Amino acid sequence: MTAIGTSQAGNNLDPWYHHYAERAAALRASEVRALFAVASRPEVVSLAGGMPYVAALPQDLVINAMDSVMRKQGPVALQYGSGQGVPLFREQILEVMALEGIRANADDVVVTTGSQHALELVSKLFLDPGDVVIAEGPSYVTAMVIFKSYQADVDHVPMDEHGMIPEALREHIARLAADGRKIKFLYTIPSFHNPAGVTLSWARRLEILEIAKTNQILVLEDNPYGLLYFDQKAPDAMRSIERDGVVYLGTFSKTLAPGFRVGWALAPHAIREKLVLANEAAVLSPSSFSQLVISEYLSTADWKGQINTFRGVYRERKNAMLSALTEYLPELTWTNPNGGFYVWLSLPDTLDSKAMLPRAVKELVAYTPGTAFFADGQGRQNMRLSFCYPTPEHIRLGIRRLATVIRDELELLDTFAGTGSLFPAHDGRRFGAPPPDIN
Repeated sequence: MTAIGTSQAGNNLDPWYHHYAERAAALRASEVRALFAVASRPEVVSLAGGMPYVAALPQDLVINAMDSVMRKQGPVALQYGSGQGVPLFREQILEVMALEGIRANADDVVVTTGSQHALELVSKLFLDPGDVVIAEGPSYVTAMVIFKSYQADVDHVPMDEHGMIPEALREHIARLAADGRKIKFLYTIPSFHNPAGVTLSWARRLEILEIAKTNQILVLEDNPYGLLYFDQKAPDAMRSIERDGVVYLGTFSKTLAPGFRVGWALAPHAIREKLVLANEAAVLSPSSFSQLVISEYLSTADWKGQINTFRGVYRERKNAMLSALTEYLPELTWTNPNGGFYVWLSLPDTLDSKAMLPRAVKELVAYTPGTAFFADGQGRQNMRLSFCYPTPEHIRLGIRRLATVIRDELELLDTFAGTGSLFPAHDGRRFGAPPPDIN
């Protein structure tokens, strides 16, 4: 019998190393998560994390809802509940989705512990090792962590200022089919994309849905930011057009508060049934307390007015960021989102956002490197800047510090590598490398 702690049973750091399932090897801290320990220091201006500005939510609204729930439904709120979610609450979720053109039945809504949990459940149901998930390039960092944890590969389809490019999607599907690869679903964040900030146009939504239907590919529509528009509402959700081929993910984390950990999935009937079973297997039941508090909030508060307040807060912060970028880094390019939390910045080709991050943190500013949002190493000339949490004054300070870091890095490269220019010629790419040769 081999003793625990020997080379056959483990290693010097983890005696159970060789006991883990193969899929555990894909569980690694994302670059976003690794930033939090440093970026949370008070002296660092963090433009990294996508934390909602919950201080804009009046505490009385939540306190009153909690008090009412405990007085009227305390024993129910503190008890186990349904694996699908509280029926009245699921009806109220329909009212929220109706703002984006969705007409549905409450029976097809499954409440989850945040939309992240819904994403994990869908992946658990569909992904086998070696399967392919198609996603925008770049894409949501933790979604890729989930897909990799189920040993799936992510194939990035390029995007531009109007979202995923349909013709590139067709080409990627054809190439994957020719290679004998199995595509399980297309994952997309069509409205105020994380991290790129762009919105998929209505015409492209129609075209991409038609491509997916023709190729029998399920669409997983992740929509945490859709109601947080600034000057112009996003097009209606893709689920408003297609019922049977789309699983829609929603959350209250951005329009109320992430601490409740409440999201949902709206799915075709057969998928809904399996989601409920997977939900019960994972958490038994989503929190009755959180559901009933949000239900009370939706019943008694001006929740649409509160969303509008959040829009104003984030609009002001976005404008502060774009103004500071224009003043301090006019040579660079970036996206101009009409909602959501993020700006996608493109650097000169000689710079590497991941390698530059330690210098930035030393200068008391943090961002998320573009490489965090690609599964294949792209994104070194990009970074995601979050304007949702810092005040406009701190955003301006952070961009000023970031500009100093970028200019110092370029000057250093010019001195030792002879790049010849403070801002070398840029190829204009905003979303990573061009699509690979698929001919």
